[in-house]
Amino acid sequence: MYLLYLDDSGSVQNPDDRHIVLAGLAVFERQPHWFSEKLDAIARRVWPESPATLEFRGADILNGKKHWRGVEKDLRQSAYREALGILGASRHVHVFAAAIHKGAVSPDDPMEFAFEQICNRFDRFLGRLHANGDTQRGLIILDESSYETSLQALARDFRTTGHRWGQLYNLSDVPLFVDSKATRMIQYADLVAHAVRRYFERGDSTYFDLFSPRLDAVGGVVHGLVHYTPQTAACNCLDSRTKCNAVKRLSEKLVLCLEPQSLSRAIIQQVLNNSKFSIGHR
Repeated sequence: MYLLYLDDSGSVQNPDDRHIVLAGLAVFERQPHWFSEKLDAIARRVWPESPATLEFRGADILNGKKHWRGVEKDLRQSAYREALGILGASRHVHVFAAAIHKGAVSPDDPMEFAFEQICNRFDRFLGRLHANGDTQRGLIILDESSYETSLQALARDFRTTGHRWGQLYNLSDVPLFVDSKATRMIQYADLVAHAVRRYFERGDSTYFDLFSPRLDAVGGVVHGLVHYTPQTAACNCLDSRTKCNAVKRLSEKLVLCLEPQSLSRAIIQQVLNNSKFSIGHR
């Protein structure tokens, strides 16, 4: 079984947050123990008096809040980079992230929109494994939040009535919600989500680039990252550095920015048939 740990970054209610991000990492069921030990080792160096109580949260680390208050800035930044570097260096990690500009999907809930994107991409990842003879089920694990009821209901609907791209076939159950203090893996997901939001909100790739090679991809085609933004909004995504495939919903001036060549012809045709999209390049 593959476990996908997710956390969110950004607030739907805060007008200063343009993007809502849902992001994290998928690992095989035997991997969490080893990844947790590596984060524990960093915690012992940063706070040797009580390493188990040190929680790794991106915003707290970079802003020196909560347990990170009083820790020197260089040490905080170094710990953040080291933690993300652990993910970036491991071939056992598959990163998934959805950055949703609130203005692009209004009046819909951007968090539910992001969750639909992540569910679809994780399910397709598991489908690829099955096609290659490695049949695995998946389970999504999220940090406790006010979205628990709505996201569990959405996941049930995706498995029975389907989502806008089809149905989910490879998830074993509805998502589980856990306290981030109890699992280092959710803390990894928080570090990823915060780095993704800094990337899209500020154009700061300092931390994003440490794990971006682990974005789910096959043959150079990146499937693990999606960015929804209004057509008139600035885009800092990786495609801006190379070529960008864009799906534009003309009625809402919505642009779906994906990593280079990440839409298959079949998916493009399905989008066109179901949603009256047009395909273009920026």
